[in-house]
Amino acid sequence: MRAIIVAALVAVMGLAAGSIQAQAVEVANVKYEPSFDLAGQKLVLNGAGIRYKFVIKVYTAGLYLAHKAGTTQEVLAAPGAKRLHIQMLRDIDGNELGKLFTKGMEANAPREEFVKSINGVLKLSEIFASRKQLNSGENFSVDYVPGIGSLVLLNGKTIGEPIKEPEFFSALLRIWLGDKPADDGLKEALLGGKRERRR
Repeated sequence: MRAIIVAALVAVMGLAAGSIQAQAVEVANVKYEPSFDLAGQKLVLNGAGIRYKFVIKVYTAGLYLAHKAGTTQEVLAAPGAKRLHIQMLRDIDGNELGKLFTKGMEANAPREEFVKSINGVLKLSEIFASRKQLNSGENFSVDYVPGIGSLVLLNGKTIGEPIKEPEFFSALLRIWLGDKPADDGLKEALLGGKRERRR
């Protein structure tokens, strides 16, 4: 009888632990689901955090991979599908955002990788410029699907054709994970560290 009770308790504890692991991560009131399916592959949330400009919260970002990774090198080398999801916390000019992304890629990507990414950089800039402004509450994602390329989604809807150059997604990730990241605290968060920037 005692063995049955112990087994039951272990099972209940296991279920409780599973439910804790499956909870969404909340960053600045934005929820990031712990996992989702992309192109037939289950992706897990590697990390999520906030992009600050001085003390102003600009957007949240979440990185999804097939398996957890703790370094930039591991993220870039990880096989399979990947997603970077960004949710705006304030209004920002589309042209300005496109220029900031371009500068971030150029500052962090190896020259050869950036050159091969130019087509994607131009497409991304065109997408943002066509919107004029991204408003607080809006979101966009960039999905990398092997064999297809990078898909840009605005508020959940795919925009334009896939960016076929695989170098583009790596260069894009380097904006936040490179040697000169947009935000050191966000880099740490996306790599599975603390979600709030140290003060």
